[in-house]
Amino acid sequence: MVAGGRRVVVAMSGGVDSSVAAALLAREGCDVIGVTLQLRSCDDLVATRSCCAADGIVQARSVAGTLGIPHYVLDCREEFIELVLRRAWNEYSTGRTPSPCLLCNREIKFGLLRSYAARIGARFVATGHYARAVDNGQGIVLQRAVDRRKDQSYFLSTLDSEQLRHVILPIGSLAKDAVRAIARELGLPTAERSESQDACLISDEHGLAETLRRLFGAPSCPGPLAGARGEVLGRHGGIHQFTIGQRRGLGVALGSPAFVTAIDAGKATVVVSTDPRDLYADGLGARDMRWLAAPRPRLLAQIRSTHEAVPARLEAGDEGEVVIWFDEPQRAVTPGQAVALYEGDQVLGGGWIDRALRRSSPGRSEESTHGNRS
Repeated sequence: MVAGGRRVVVAMSGGVDSSVAAALLAREGCDVIGVTLQLRSCDDLVATRSCCAADGIVQARSVAGTLGIPHYVLDCREEFIELVLRRAWNEYSTGRTPSPCLLCNREIKFGLLRSYAARIGARFVATGHYARAVDNGQGIVLQRAVDRRKDQSYFLSTLDSEQLRHVILPIGSLAKDAVRAIARELGLPTAERSESQDACLISDEHGLAETLRRLFGAPSCPGPLAGARGEVLGRHGGIHQFTIGQRRGLGVALGSPAFVTAIDAGKATVVVSTDPRDLYADGLGARDMRWLAAPRPRLLAQIRSTHEAVPARLEAGDEGEVVIWFDEPQRAVTPGQAVALYEGDQVLGGGWIDRALRRSSPGRSEESTHGNRS
């Protein structure tokens, strides 16, 4: 971690992980300041267990009191709407599936909160993420958590090197059970608190995409629901309601399980198929890459938080794009989602999937299979 006495701002959500992160830094002798980010107005949430609802603030303040550290609330509601929610809606509206948690980490927790920390003389920002920021003698590198079941390094993969230099991740070397044990030992009021991951993105019964459409007063984009050969099977109420690989809520019965294989925003068309092979891609094109270490020609690629990173080959693409070819085809490569690149447990960098690629035959150039923009 850091030498005792240094001032550290800890993002405290009101959950057990960030509570223990603050406790460990305080025990080390750091000058710890707890900050809860208010991301949403309490009256527009449908649940109270939220990192941005009043209950989260109360829990975080109670933990701060137990630890004897100051606690503040930082109002980031306008920035959250513009930097995270609006960007997420823009992706949904073009038939893509966003990764709002990565945007929030990059723009809010390690963006706005880091700026706030600098203003009050704190060099570091700490969170309760399960990942490790390690000094390898040549700089700070980002690594997977020791507890691989809880690893959240994927969600930090689009940070840049400057942000990483100011990050502390106190619980990345601990298992979840050990974190709770520390909380119980210290008598923290959040010791038995349930998970709060993604709570700031809680939506109503219509789902996140539709909630965002209503929030921004945007029109739906209805259109045809088409089969793999282009035949019209029905109509849908808006492309924002679909994502690659989706099986539920398609509104069409084809006699066997069907799933979304492509979304053409320009034609407002959602393509479905019953053939699992239509859902696989040989590679992807990614943009807006943030590199935390030197790129490698051979690496591991993780295309969503629940995906097991797989061996792949990295190539330079056109106009700032990088191309990643998997050793074996992967299911549901989804434009708008993030791709995190690893060498072993070390995060090399991350970016945003722009298109899925499929080789039509050996020796031929790649073709985009879905993720078209209008």
